[in-house]
Amino acid sequence: MAQKPSIPKGTRDFTPSEIAKRNYIFDTIKKNFQTYGFQPIETPSFENSETLLGKYGEEGDRLIFKILNSGDFISKVDDVTYSSKNSTSIAPKITEKALRYDLTVPFARYVVMHQNELDFPFKRYQIQPVWRADRPQKGRFREFFQCDADVVGSDSLLQEVELIQLYDGVFSDLKLEGATIKMNNRKILAGIAEVIGAKHLLIDFTVALDKLDKIGEDGVKKEMLAKGISEEAIEKAAPLFEPQGSNVDQLNRLDNLLKDSEEGQKGLEELRFIMETISTLGLQSAKLAIDVTLARGLNYYTGAIFEVSAPEGVAMGSIGGGGRYDDLTGIFGLKDVSGVGISFGLDRIYLVLEELNLFPEAVDKSLDVLCLNFGAKEALVSLKLVTELRKRGVMSDLYPSDVKIQKQFKYANNRKVPYVILLGAEELENNSFVVKYMESGDQITYALSEVDKFVATLA
Repeated sequence: MAQKPSIPKGTRDFTPSEIAKRNYIFDTIKKNFQTYGFQPIETPSFENSETLLGKYGEEGDRLIFKILNSGDFISKVDDVTYSSKNSTSIAPKITEKALRYDLTVPFARYVVMHQNELDFPFKRYQIQPVWRADRPQKGRFREFFQCDADVVGSDSLLQEVELIQLYDGVFSDLKLEGATIKMNNRKILAGIAEVIGAKHLLIDFTVALDKLDKIGEDGVKKEMLAKGISEEAIEKAAPLFEPQGSNVDQLNRLDNLLKDSEEGQKGLEELRFIMETISTLGLQSAKLAIDVTLARGLNYYTGAIFEVSAPEGVAMGSIGGGGRYDDLTGIFGLKDVSGVGISFGLDRIYLVLEELNLFPEAVDKSLDVLCLNFGAKEALVSLKLVTELRKRGVMSDLYPSDVKIQKQFKYANNRKVPYVILLGAEELENNSFVVKYMESGDQITYALSEVDKFVATLA
């Protein structure tokens, strides 16, 4: 009995229509990347494990897909380690490579390896798949594309301003109005941890806080307690759990909360500059909002952090995110190179556009013209006609088989072909072809020498 085919959970096959819609998003993002002066790079699908491990925090490390070494890898594990059944001890002996978890750490590795070839500040964009051993659910997959734009070699806050404009430009081109770009600053979070007496537990504090929208206030407090953050410290952080109010209200509240923290005040100053600059420049369709609970659990962020949510009423996780990392390349030996970047969540953006019916009607059109097949002689002339149409950039095809015309029309309808050409015995004798406009049902006859006249009607 044949095995029933399947694919791993968290992965997907894509139909031609889905590919066309995805390419529409890709092309829109890529156009904006290039408009803003970003240059493309690509990195391998898998990296050395040591490149990735330890860069995303404990939770991130657990989600990295590791690749088993080739050959008889088990024989290289000593009996004591093997019998311990401790995956932490065994893993380094049987796996030396891993699928990339994101595009940022590989980019940092790339910058260090190619530093003598790059002009700084270096603005790069990268559109490639990444893999995470996450629990699959709506909008969350184990294999998905990231679309990243980063600038390294500049600590100017104008870069953050530009990236916010980039988000706004892409969402405006996609007609995705009402997306909210939420912003915070890791220095502010560090300042809060300092004033509540939990500076030594900053990572635990931010990781828990970042889950506020997922597990609620009680869940966050419970996790903080479990990580060793005292009830007194959590009580001092109470303003973070209150309704946030306007951007101005939050700036004022943070100013009061962080009055005794130099680092927190620095973060507040950066946040205020970005907000005021964007307010002066304006945005086309997106909204910029301060969110003091936004933490983003990745360890490498050091300044501004961003997360983008879909328009109100669309139940979807973040559709983008990013932030400032002052010394990410330092982990690979290149010190004091500041960077900032953002990422677009292609798969979630796709689901949002689908839910809001924002894809253009013609986005998945794969064929403009189909020539019907009336037999060998007619097909040869039809193929010459199709060739002339293709030279003019018209997506054209000839139905390959001489089957019932009804079946050929059904094929054209299924492919949503707007123009069908009929070139039968009568047309062959008259050196002509008939175009049927499928939407209206109208038919117009052209001479075979009038290809350009027909093409002009397609413009």
